[in-house]
Amino acid sequence: MKVLVTGGAGFIGSHTTIELIAQKHDVLIIDNFSNSSLEVIRRIEKISKKTCEFLNMDIRETSKLIAVFEKFVPDCVIHFAGLKSVGDSIIFPLDYYDNNFLGSLSLLKAMDASGCKKIIYSSSATVYGEPKYVPLDEKHPCEPVNPYGKTKLFVEEMLKDWATSKDKNSAIILRYFNPVGAHSSGLLGEDPLGVPNNLMPIIADVAIGKLPHINIYGNDYSTRDGTGERDYVHVVDLAQAHVAAVKKVSQRDFDVFNIGTGSGTTVLELIEEFKKASGKKISTNFVNRRMGDVAISIASVEKAKDELSWSAVKDIKDMSSDAWRWKIQNMTE
Repeated sequence: MKVLVTGGAGFIGSHTTIELIAQKHDVLIIDNFSNSSLEVIRRIEKISKKTCEFLNMDIRETSKLIAVFEKFVPDCVIHFAGLKSVGDSIIFPLDYYDNNFLGSLSLLKAMDASGCKKIIYSSSATVYGEPKYVPLDEKHPCEPVNPYGKTKLFVEEMLKDWATSKDKNSAIILRYFNPVGAHSSGLLGEDPLGVPNNLMPIIADVAIGKLPHINIYGNDYSTRDGTGERDYVHVVDLAQAHVAAVKKVSQRDFDVFNIGTGSGTTVLELIEEFKKASGKKISTNFVNRRMGDVAISIASVEKAKDELSWSAVKDIKDMSSDAWRWKIQNMTE
């Protein structure tokens, strides 16, 4: 199958591209490299031992995007491209609506113009907002509490309307919980430009001495140790969920799946596991809770298991050891 991957040089997009190539799919990456680099393309090629086609462009350039679709003629799109920092979305909400929503609108226009009818969308558990119960299943109300989560939900709603508007249009939404880890080769991993926003890269920076300590936001939650509990999923498992979705997308008009492990790990438990993987001391500092943080967020994953024939196989030990391998192999690059 010919698959066009937007944001394919990013953390999740690059790992998914590796899995798609391994399954003999013909892949074209579109990325504007705003939070990635051309080095990622070289590493995808090194791991896959295949030439990786890519275009450096912004999906908001609709006319150029239509020309790309007409030339490549993809059977399916996997849509990762977008901004993803919750904190930044609160400070710069219009940037998020511009990139995430208008970028997706441009993509759908290009798909319509070229006759491409299948899409897998990279969404997030942030669309649920404050959990009313856990584990969170796909029927949980969606009440996002920040602009990032709102843009994800608005794109979901747009995709639902698009998918049901014409025969053979198909969309699958994958709501990620907390992607972490890295490729086992150590060649691909989470490499944010600037200050990292996610927990695992911050822990890794403390382990190598780049940061003095990690701030833990709150130690008085109703969890095992008082720190926030999250469902962490290995990025390779997550990538394989996209491959599974590609196989199923033509069998439905529109559907939504949680992608997680179904089990939770607290902040302190993750730090402890990373200490074991790295053999390093990791200093911590407790500070006040952050606005919008929830105590527990864990996925119900039965639907993905039953209908996508997918489930996560890697545990928090794998996630920590792979992330540490990536970090020590790329400290000077």
